[in-house]
Amino acid sequence: MRHARNNEHTDRRAAAADAKAALLKAYRAAKTAAEPLQAARQTERISLVEAREARRAERERLKAEERRLLETLAAQEQAAMEAAAAAEIEAQKSAENARISLVVEDKAARKAERDRRYAARKARRA
Repeated sequence: MRHARNNEHTDRRAAAADAKAALLKAYRAAKTAAEPLQAARQTERISLVEAREARRAERERLKAEERRLLETLAAQEQAAMEAAAAAEIEAQKSAENARISLVVEDKAARKAERDRRYAARKARRA
């Protein structure tokens, strides 16, 4: 009895080993059969990644170009604002100088009038 039971156990172990070997053989066969498909899929993935990287690089280039354009426009606007401020300051200075010259001329004219009246008064008394 013991011997027959041992044979069953041995038979089961052999059947399990055979099944495992058959599974391994089927896996290897499927793997070799799928290699061309896998290579094609890998090539397709690589081309997708390259296309994605090219689109990303183009987006970054466009963003950098737009950023440079905005910086240029901002610099031009800043320069225009500075020029306008400088022109306004210059206009204020020239207006102030004109007022000062008018005050000086007016003062000189009043002094001349006063001197003329003084001279006329002296001439009448003399």
